[in-house]
Amino acid sequence: MSSPDRTEHPLFAPLVLVGGLIFGFGLAYSQMARPEVVLDFLQFEDFGLVFVMFGAAIVTGIAFFLVPRIRDRAPMTGDAYERRLKSFDRNVLIGGSIFGVGWGLSGICPGAAYASLGIGNVTILWALVGMFAGAYLQGVWRSRSQDTDATAASAD
Repeated sequence: MSSPDRTEHPLFAPLVLVGGLIFGFGLAYSQMARPEVVLDFLQFEDFGLVFVMFGAAIVTGIAFFLVPRIRDRAPMTGDAYERRLKSFDRNVLIGGSIFGVGWGLSGICPGAAYASLGIGNVTILWALVGMFAGAYLQGVWRSRSQDTDATAASAD
């Protein structure tokens, strides 16, 4: 976790932008930003998405294995490399299920939705609005449940 008082490298934001552009271009180039391609995958009619995901997993796995052995800190933020494990709990199961249903209904996941908008799929705005609304409602629900938990704890 980064400390709030540290200063990031001046190239941090531009490099994040460039990384996003490369990611979006890759999604568009591989046709993964087209909902019909994703829906064909989910209906076991086209397995191109498997190869794209497998290729990305290989590159990520190699990076996660090698980079901490080459450097002890991230070059742009100065943060130490560390594993951040999240336990498999009820929230992960429910959230993953909701995400999967949304992915299946819309044929697009959040990262690919922006790339899809970039290739001219304006109707994807409905999915983006739904994603933002869902995230907002989850945040409201979580803050209310935390307030309720804090009130119950203080009453004890």
